[in-house]
Amino acid sequence: MVAPSTEAIQAPYAPCLKVTRKMEEKKEKKVTRAAAIAYDPSEHDVPVLSAFGEGYLAQKIVSIAKESGVPVLPEPNLTTMLSKMSVGDEISPELYEAVAKVLAFVSEIDRGYGDKIRRGWG
Repeated sequence: MVAPSTEAIQAPYAPCLKVTRKMEEKKEKKVTRAAAIAYDPSEHDVPVLSAFGEGYLAQKIVSIAKESGVPVLPEPNLTTMLSKMSVGDEISPELYEAVAKVLAFVSEIDRGYGDKIRRGWG
């Protein structure tokens, strides 16, 4: 008995593989907006908008964050609200709760960051 060639085995499944790849490509949504928040209690009493961008710039912000080990949390509603601010602005009181949730998430992932916040970066 002769074993079928690899091409013969893959050929009937090729259309399925292409559909699967296309579905995977569709799942990856492009980042259209991104915002970065910085919080250093020794410099500011409240968190600050440290970066904001749309389109290509948003993708770069996310890419740099990931490369730097900075947690990325998709929060489109918060990003929309932050888009109304300027980079360097302190977070407004109406956003404190939403930003606190983001900082709590980051603190859970990066215990060292959480410890720095609690100590006041001292």
